Amino acid sequence: MATPAGARPWLGRETPFTLEPGDDPVFDRRLVLARPGAGSWVTLSFRGDPAAPPLRPMLRLMRADHHTEEFLLPGVVAGTAHWLGLLPADLREIGLALGPGTVLTRVGLRTQASVFAECFLKRPKRLLPALYVFARRDERRFRDILRGACAVTPLARYDAWAAARACPPTITPANPAFRVRAIIAAAAGEGGLGDTLASLSAQTHPSWQATILHGPGSRPLLAHDPRIDQRPLRDGDGLADLCADADALLHLMPGDVLRTDALALLAARLSGTDLDLAYADATGPDGGPILKPDWSPDLALATGYVGRPAMLAAPLVARLQRPVADPAALRSAMALAAASARQAAHVPQVLCRMAAPAEMPPADDVSRHLSEAGIRATAEPRREGLGLVWPLPDPAPKVTVVIPSRDRLDLISRACRGVLHETAYAPLELVIVDNGSTDPGVLSHYEALRQDGRVRIVPYPAAFNFSAMVNAGVAEASGDVVILLNNDVAVLEPAWLEAMVRQVSRPEVGAVGAKLLYGDGRLQHAGVVVGLGGRAGHTLRRRAAETPGRLGQLRVAHEVSAVTAACLAVTRARYEAVGGFDAETFPIDFNDVDFCLRLGARGWKTVWTPEAVLAHLESVSRGPAIGAARRRFEAEAARFAERWRGAIRHDPLYHPALSVTTFGEDLE
Repeated sequence: MATPAGARPWLGRETPFTLEPGDDPVFDRRLVLARPGAGSWVTLSFRGDPAAPPLRPMLRLMRADHHTEEFLLPGVVAGTAHWLGLLPADLREIGLALGPGTVLTRVGLRTQASVFAECFLKRPKRLLPALYVFARRDERRFRDILRGACAVTPLARYDAWAAARACPPTITPANPAFRVRAIIAAAAGEGGLGDTLASLSAQTHPSWQATILHGPGSRPLLAHDPRIDQRPLRDGDGLADLCADADALLHLMPGDVLRTDALALLAARLSGTDLDLAYADATGPDGGPILKPDWSPDLALATGYVGRPAMLAAPLVARLQRPVADPAALRSAMALAAASARQAAHVPQVLCRMAAPAEMPPADDVSRHLSEAGIRATAEPRREGLGLVWPLPDPAPKVTVVIPSRDRLDLISRACRGVLHETAYAPLELVIVDNGSTDPGVLSHYEALRQDGRVRIVPYPAAFNFSAMVNAGVAEASGDVVILLNNDVAVLEPAWLEAMVRQVSRPEVGAVGAKLLYGDGRLQHAGVVVGLGGRAGHTLRRRAAETPGRLGQLRVAHEVSAVTAACLAVTRARYEAVGGFDAETFPIDFNDVDFCLRLGARGWKTVWTPEAVLAHLESVSRGPAIGAARRRFEAEAARFAERWRGAIRHDPLYHPALSVTTFGEDLE
């Protein structure tokens, strides 16, 4: 495998290897090294099929005591992917789960000294903590610190990251007869049109035509490819007219440059399917990557993230009769058409260099589109993107807030005060599930609460089991909507509950999560990424509260794979439909993620909203689990991995190029 010279030192000394059949149905290959690797660092390099599903490889290490560790590897989205890991001294066996189209191409062994050197050059502040935990023989933290320092690249260094992984495109058109029409609206004074046409002429997919629509003052360009025609943009033009007899419609702007296999990859996703849309990633005018999630309809309406390149299937275009009298109207119509897709496919590869950023349609256009589609929501301008305002049912549904708790008067009193006296939502009740409180102050507080007809205290005298306590509370609920709330969550603004009820009352929504802040104001919860940290984790935690997030998604409500039960809304009917929390398998950890995934399996999506902002006070000071608590956590983590390994290997709302090692949005 060829690699850039500057990357070779960090790939280690190349080591011969063989892959043998394994006994495990998931980790079905055993990696056997020609030289002993136990106690060394290793770099694995993979290549992938660009047309294959984006399934991350996984690695399992079996140790002498039969203890196993599983690691989620980077997705192969840029030609080649590399993974850096530590092979324990008591290593017995290495298992691999590669997935369709993924090939292990190289294994390199590295010394401790070389990894320390890389850490010093890339993130010198991490070196002393790494040396400290190394001296204390804390293998897990030592490994994680150095992996986070050496194996992760900031998004700002995307160009170097991509160059070190680039391979020539190898895709063969799956259906060369699939007809694609590219539409390019040219305005006066715009440059780059020749570059766009050259990239079209270089496409490996042969069946395309391009129409250049010239606006006032734009002059026709000499085009040598007979597949390119030009004419003025007319008032009567509509998307269906522009698509004509093609199988799909693609919009480009002058200066956009497609990768040579862009049309082939997009057409392969649409051809022979019922999909409405296929889209891919891009780089923006500044060269920065625009890494998109898989289909996220709320995010598409709120931010127009689909952008370019996007290929619309002809049946979708035919359903939308929208005039496109000028370039701005064409851009708005294409964005709304993409957001109208019922089913869509995402190609998680950068297939286009955009000359100009994608534009959001005006809020009025989006509101009109929603009304025409029979969707009872309106669009309002936001600082980034649009806010979709969903109706509150009339009458407003009764809400039951369930708080599991034990002692801690400082916490439970503040949580109750926030729900009962600082929340602008009238039809509610509060159910506290008490796990054997003995604090006299708490017991006195309960007596005072019982004077409020909206409050009930439900005893739960058994051993602590968070899932069972939540289930006990919901069993007592009389509200149509249930809010699960930790006792260490504090209300910050009165409209939080109404915002969650608006979202959870939508027929397609299962669970709704809130924006939670640490006590110091930093971000604690903005949705859960399945696979982050190896199992599941909170993205962008400890960032500034106003962090916009990738694609500006933290400014708007959008789909996520899961949310934390520290503040989670669900209708009681859907809670009961999936059997509530799994108290036997996940008594303490992963129960909320498992719950959201089970809702998703039934067709109900999970939404996170920034319109509900609360404080999660205790988590900022909570240390890592140790001893028996750590063993219990690892046992639940193993059960979670066994049940949801497919979701761990590909969270559709988190790009496979992004790291699962750090909790930011870095490349790996």
